[in-house]
Amino acid sequence: MLKDKDSAAIVGVKDLDHAKAFYGETLGLKLEPKSGDDVAMYKTGGTVICVYVSEFAGTNKANAVVWGVGDEIESIVAALAGKGVTFEHYDMEGATYENGVHQMGDFRMVWFKDPDGNILLLNSGD
Repeated sequence: MLKDKDSAAIVGVKDLDHAKAFYGETLGLKLEPKSGDDVAMYKTGGTVICVYVSEFAGTNKANAVVWGVGDEIESIVAALAGKGVTFEHYDMEGATYENGVHQMGDFRMVWFKDPDGNILLLNSGD
């Protein structure tokens, strides 16, 4: 039924202008023309992230968006750190943590939050 349909991440925020600065300038995503006064659409790879105003922004305690970035993870983390992004540190059995990056075997993961506390994840998957 849905296996051939595109999907999109949808992220609630409290302040759309602040979110646009983060998703557009900090993360470097391109604002799509179909954006409006109460929603911002960003192209990311072959998908879209929809950012919209919600009174429930930042209340999710799980990942809101994940990017598989492959071997670029360390360079992306360095670039984000240079823009003031701070990274989460989670204690996970079998994982090491260094310079914002969790590592389990060859798999690397990085968590950070947008201005509303939505949890964003980078991993070394493609």
